[in-house]
Amino acid sequence: MSRSTEQDLLSTEIVNRGIEPSGPNAGSPTFSVRVRRRLPDFLQSVNLKYVKLGYHYLINHAVYLATIPVLVLVFSAEVGSLSREEIWKKLWDYDLATVIGFFGVFVLTVCVYFMSRPRSVYLIDFACFKPSDELKKRILQASGIGDETYVPRSISSSENITTMKEGREEASMMIFGALDELFEKTRVKPKDVGVLVVNCSIFNPTPSLSAMVINHYKMRGNILSYNLGGMGCSAGIIAVDLARDMLQSNPNSYAVVVSTEMVGYNWYVGRDKSMVIPNCFFRMGCSAVMLSNRRRDFRHAKYRLEHIVRTHKAADDRSFRSVYQEEDEQGFKGLKISRDLMEVGGEALKTNITTLGPLVLPFSEQLLFFAALIRRTFSPAAKTTTTTSSSATAKINGAKSSSSSDLSKPYIPDYKLAFEHFCFHAASKAVLEELQKNLGLSDENMEASKMTLHRFGNTSSSGIWYELAYMEAKESVRRGDRVWQIAFGSGFKCNSVVWKAMRKVKKPARNNPWVDCIDRYPVAL
Repeated sequence: MSRSTEQDLLSTEIVNRGIEPSGPNAGSPTFSVRVRRRLPDFLQSVNLKYVKLGYHYLINHAVYLATIPVLVLVFSAEVGSLSREEIWKKLWDYDLATVIGFFGVFVLTVCVYFMSRPRSVYLIDFACFKPSDELKKRILQASGIGDETYVPRSISSSENITTMKEGREEASMMIFGALDELFEKTRVKPKDVGVLVVNCSIFNPTPSLSAMVINHYKMRGNILSYNLGGMGCSAGIIAVDLARDMLQSNPNSYAVVVSTEMVGYNWYVGRDKSMVIPNCFFRMGCSAVMLSNRRRDFRHAKYRLEHIVRTHKAADDRSFRSVYQEEDEQGFKGLKISRDLMEVGGEALKTNITTLGPLVLPFSEQLLFFAALIRRTFSPAAKTTTTTSSSATAKINGAKSSSSSDLSKPYIPDYKLAFEHFCFHAASKAVLEELQKNLGLSDENMEASKMTLHRFGNTSSSGIWYELAYMEAKESVRRGDRVWQIAFGSGFKCNSVVWKAMRKVKKPARNNPWVDCIDRYPVAL
């Protein structure tokens, strides 16, 4: 990485530390300079291979429809200039085999298209677990996290809390709490669920958490159950993707997705500063989502699944080790956060949203996006290198470099035209602020993410559902609205899921986690 690029990824902040109480500088004001990494300005450089990947997803199932306009054009060329009587006469002149063959190709094309098209997957409802008030914990105000987030009671104990017993107790409280609420809201019986996916990154006991759920609710013996572990804060979207795939091959089924994380089991008690960071942000949380591919659920479903785009950067060593579970020098287990996290996260995010663009952008933005792709592919300027290694050469060729850059620079789409609601993983205040800046989003666009961080903290893979619950509590979701949920986590991974609202959510349910405090929000961070 060049020195200029390294400097661009750093931000500095002067902190007033008050009056020096003692020593040779007693009575004098003291200051310190805080340096932190920022997300790279990923919208300034778009890798076009991911744009091509997005277009590949777009036309994957629509290729069969290309046969229909061809048939129409052929037929129009034959009878386009004829009168109605002449058309009928022309049709009678065709032999029976030609007519049957023409319509046979037409019907076959339509059938193949509808058979190859994925089944619609509906989100019936979802639930977010809300712990009791006695588990609230105060935190530093500058972190963006309020005083009402939750941690397990065991972390205040002097005994070892990273035991299987403590992990199972925390898991049972959150998972069963969220599922009880989900089954009550949807009125679906546990025995009617055909697919179960549970994701928890850190705590993975034997029997698995999915087996614990099946045992508790006495689910049927042929249920398709999966337990995802070690996949970080973006695992909730991966679990939805897996549930969708299972629903495609199992018609008329319900699928439940449970996303959670065990805070107490991974609570770090050592002194390594890079491993203490997760203690400051991660809080208790769990979500449970009911999906269905039954056509009759169309009428009362809340959302329809539109797109899922997954990005994995584990092939890169820095990305792979950016969030790494290990023991410190004293043997205490925890998550080590790399100083490269913001940078590798920005690269993963850039790849993901570039691939997503062709799937969700309006037609006008698609044209501009596609035009940029063609221009960069065939323009001579796109094949020349405009960056020089010396300032003298840069001054001599300044005009030429500027012209080449303008020609090869891709069009950066406005994602606010594609979505009405944004649910960004509430990792930290700094991450959300950098996302807002890079994507050019308003405070209103970021409200759900920032308020979720303030009220519930970083609840890992379940956080994006607390954000959607916030929007529903504000009654801001209307029929036809598009919701973008995006999460990122260890690996490094960045995943997006797009939902379309099937109806207006008029009034929040009594068990919405925001129902008793929504009137206080938004608050200033």
